[in-house]
Amino acid sequence: MMKRGKSSVLTFAEKCKNILASNWQGNLNTIKADAQGSKEEIYTSKVKYFVKKGKPYIWVPEKELHNVNTIIDERASFAVTSPFPGPLAHILRSIRKLPARVALVGDVALLEDGKAKLATESLRETLLAEQRAVKESSYAVSGILASSHLHSTSRIANLQEILQSDIQHSVYRFNLSSCTYFDINGEAHAVKLEDIEKSKTDLVARFSVGLIDEINQSEMRRRALILFCITFLNENAKDAFLLSVDRKGFDVLGKILGSVNSDGSREYKWKELRFTFKDEASDVETFCQQLLQMEEEALKKVSSISGI
Repeated sequence: MMKRGKSSVLTFAEKCKNILASNWQGNLNTIKADAQGSKEEIYTSKVKYFVKKGKPYIWVPEKELHNVNTIIDERASFAVTSPFPGPLAHILRSIRKLPARVALVGDVALLEDGKAKLATESLRETLLAEQRAVKESSYAVSGILASSHLHSTSRIANLQEILQSDIQHSVYRFNLSSCTYFDINGEAHAVKLEDIEKSKTDLVARFSVGLIDEINQSEMRRRALILFCITFLNENAKDAFLLSVDRKGFDVLGKILGSVNSDGSREYKWKELRFTFKDEASDVETFCQQLLQMEEEALKKVSSISGI
């Protein structure tokens, strides 16, 4: 079930597209303005969005200052992090790491009423399609996602608030001029716009919050992750959490026994590990099936070694 090589890792452009597809909120930054014009001071707030044809569409409550600022100056930036639900946030803070994130720079275009309604209707259709995908999936998949899609960390549940809210929103299209990917170590990687346009978004990405949250909250699934570290990567692990998922595999934060210190002692340290599927997962159904197959393969390896 495992394969190696550069092709087993997503490009930075693909990682950016997946982060944008997996989340539902980000920090929008616009330049403060008054009657005299732009002040060159930054106003920031958290807003909800979804991606359509590769472009973020942002819903801004009508009382937000962004609506005034962008009349004077349309320049903006938008920062979105990779989802880190449940215990993952605590683990990342404890090791002084930040979740991977995307920083976009460009300008925002306010949509007229007709286009804003079309964007809202597109959002509604997207959410309905995602709900159908969960309901029509196999028992193994629905068992993981059905209990999470109504949870407070759910992308679907949070975006539905836009459709159900009594608050009026302005809808903006974010026009991208530059993109930067930041990994969990804080290292910045500039991404070419042509690479963003060419890359595709995983169909798994929009379900990543539910997968990460449910697997990390399940003792049984986390024991399986520990088993993966031991059997597939030969790493002595005592704990593990799912960090991210994609069509090619998944990343895990494993608590791994380190090398011998000068005094002869050894300590467990958190380490980012990559597991790659033999075949790409075309959708969430295939992803979960391959994950279950890896569990079976890992158990067989342990049984053959132990003689059980």
